[in-house]
Formats: sequence, structure tokens, C-alpha cells
Amino acid sequence: MLKTQRKERIDALAETAASDAGVSLAASAWRRLKRNPVFVVGAVIIAAFVLLALLAPVLAPHDPAQRLLEQQVSRADNTIPPPQEGFPFGGDQYGRDLFSRLLLGSQQTLLVAVLATVIGLGGGLVLGLLAGAFGGWVDAVVMRIADVMLSVPSLLLAVSIGALFAQQTQFTVILAVAIVQVPIFGRLLRGTMLAQRASDHVLAARALGVKESAIVFRHMLPNALGPVIVQATLVLAVAIIDAAALSFLGLGAADDSVPEWGQMLGGAQNIIDSHPQLAFWPAGCIILVALGFTLVGESLRDALDPKRRR
Repeated sequence: MLKTQRKERIDALAETAASDAGVSLAASAWRRLKRNPVFVVGAVIIAAFVLLALLAPVLAPHDPAQRLLEQQVSRADNTIPPPQEGFPFGGDQYGRDLFSRLLLGSQQTLLVAVLATVIGLGGGLVLGLLAGAFGGWVDAVVMRIADVMLSVPSLLLAVSIGALFAQQTQFTVILAVAIVQVPIFGRLLRGTMLAQRASDHVLAARALGVKESAIVFRHMLPNALGPVIVQATLVLAVAIIDAAALSFLGLGAADDSVPEWGQMLGGAQNIIDSHPQLAFWPAGCIILVALGFTLVGESLRDALDPKRRR
């Protein structure tokens, strides 16, 4: 009886191994991701956010800069327009449609987060590639620069960089957030590149006389990008929060006719005690979108890392 059960178990394992034969790492990871409810929830949040951002000009019922409800604003009584027909969230302290501003603000938030992450990823790839491929004094210099940048809290460093510009714009926010991310990507890629340098396939390529540039770009870099891509997904959430924090502190674009969630949150701070909904909606959007990118990033990490597979 025991031998029969053992034989059946071995046969089942053999069938499972045979069904997995020839499946790439990406296909195997995607198969696990589809069964992960955490990934599904995060992906739905991100898809809804991107879709709303792309369709915001079409979905927004009013111009976010027009003060259509200004006659309902009373400074003396500290009142703002309540929700009403055509204005589901009411208006802000200047009589502008809050719902339209939230929709158009998603565009600016997505733009800042994606561009900041792409620029930070590009800079980190350059530094990590130099340090991981050459080693020696190049590695020492690059990593010391990264250590200095990482020794400063990310938000404080971003605020310091943003304050250096004479005029704050959306581009200064993107640049400040991107510079903060460079050492994160650089250190991560450097570590994975160093691990690839000692791998068997790289040693075999060197023994066969393959050029160093070909080894770096064909053998080391492609195999080292997996963790960096996962980190980029997680950093998107941090970029959204950091960009909103800079705009909240007044280091974003001065023109509030183009809404941004952090900017809206900063504009509501003086009346948050009497009208908390002006801060609740943009803050809730920031938290929800950041949560979506975090859930997807953590799920990708679990799916691609053999030590974390469940």
C-alpha cells in the first residue's frame, strides 16, 4: 500500500515536471501572477488609473480652471459649493469643479511618476552598469557617490534639489524625484551585475575569448535586469508620493489652473478643518494609486524570485 502511494506521488510529480518543460521564466511567472489575488487587485487599480488619466479630457464635465460655482463661495461664512447636479463632488474654495480637477490631476500625476521613474532608471542603469561591469576604482567611486545620496532621506533630498531651482515647475518636480531614484537603481543593478560576473556562463564566455563588451551587454545585463524592473514598479509608487509631497510643499508648478493631486492637497490645508473633503479626495487617490503599484511590484517580486515563490 505504501509503495503504491509512493509510486503514484512520483508519477504525479513527473507529470507536473513534464508539463512545465520548456516554459520560460516569464511565462511561469505570469502563470503564478494570474492566480495571485494581490496582483489582480493591484493591476485593476493601475489599469483604472491609467484609463482615467488617458480619458480625463473626455470624461471631465467642465474646464478645471473655470470658476463656474464662484457665486456659491462665501468667504464670510466659509462655505464652498456642495455636491449638486452636474458637479458630483461639488466645488473647491474658488468655485471650480472638484470632480473635473481630480480627473485632470490624474494626468499630471501619471506623467510625473512615469517620467521621473524612467529618468531615474536610465541614470541608475548607467551607474550600475559602470560599477558592475568594470569594478575596481570605477565601482568604488560610483558606489561612494551612491552612498552619499542614500545617506540623506529621499524626501529631504528631493526637497533640497527642488529648492535649488529659481522657478519651480512640473519639470523641476520630475527632475528632483528622478535624481533621488538614481542611486537606488544603480546599487541594485551593480549588485546583480557583480553576481553575474561570477556565473558559469560568463566565465565560459571569457574562456572562449568573447569580447568584454559582448559579455556585458549580451550575457550580464539581460540577466541582471529582472530585479531592476521589479524595483521600477515599486519605485513608481514612491515617485507618486514624493511628487505629491513636493507639490504640497509648494515646490511644484505655481499655476494651479493645471491641477495635480499634491497641489490640490496643499491648497486645501488651510480649510481642511471645515471642508475635509477637499483634502480627502486627492489624498485618497494618491493612496489608492500608490497601493496599486505597490501590490503589483510585490507580486512581481514574489513571482520572479525563486526564494519568494509561494
